[in-house]
Amino acid sequence: MSEELIDYASWGERFFATAVTAERVLAGVNVLSGRQIDVGPLGVGPGRIAKVTAKGTIGTAAGQRVGSSPVSFHVDLPVTLQFSIDLGMDKQNFDADITVPIVITAHGRSDLAIALEVTPPEANQVVVRLKAQGLRASLMNKAANVEGELRRFIAKYVAKELDKPYVRDATVINVGAAIEKAAAGLGPREESPMADELTDDLPAAMEAELEHTAQLLIDSSEDTE
Repeated sequence: MSEELIDYASWGERFFATAVTAERVLAGVNVLSGRQIDVGPLGVGPGRIAKVTAKGTIGTAAGQRVGSSPVSFHVDLPVTLQFSIDLGMDKQNFDADITVPIVITAHGRSDLAIALEVTPPEANQVVVRLKAQGLRASLMNKAANVEGELRRFIAKYVAKELDKPYVRDATVINVGAAIEKAAAGLGPREESPMADELTDDLPAAMEAELEHTAQLLIDSSEDTE
């Protein structure tokens, strides 16, 4: 046997590092890429008199692994919004580029599943780059505290979405099922030994499980619209 034997704990640690990569985590998050946002009217400012209506798009997330014990990732989810503030007698328009920081932590479960815990941001962690269209809109931005209201709204919105059952279901990778799928395809073949078959089939089975998880997220989110 050419490969070094290692203990179970070391094997499990290496498996986590291999199975839960930044690319796979981002692939799961990016099932939301391109989805439309349509919110409002949302009351803002003193007395909630001003009403904000916003339309936008979720962009493509970027991120990287930031921890190994536990395995964790920092992901930035971009959102672009075009919105207006309506005071009844006057309406002002704004453009916003928003970055929503998300922390994703991978945990192992006793049923051989990998559970991805998604932590939404606090309001003060949401980054809003606001561009007012015109001087009056700029002054209204300061008076109505549009940026602060937008941060609070986005933080609440993201936390609510992440707590929905379809999101919780979609953040579980069933490793046991992936292994069963890989093992089911094994059989004696003259061209290559059984060990090579397992090496070839397991990644494909893992990818199939991840695709199933992503599709579940898409289908369930569409059902909630």
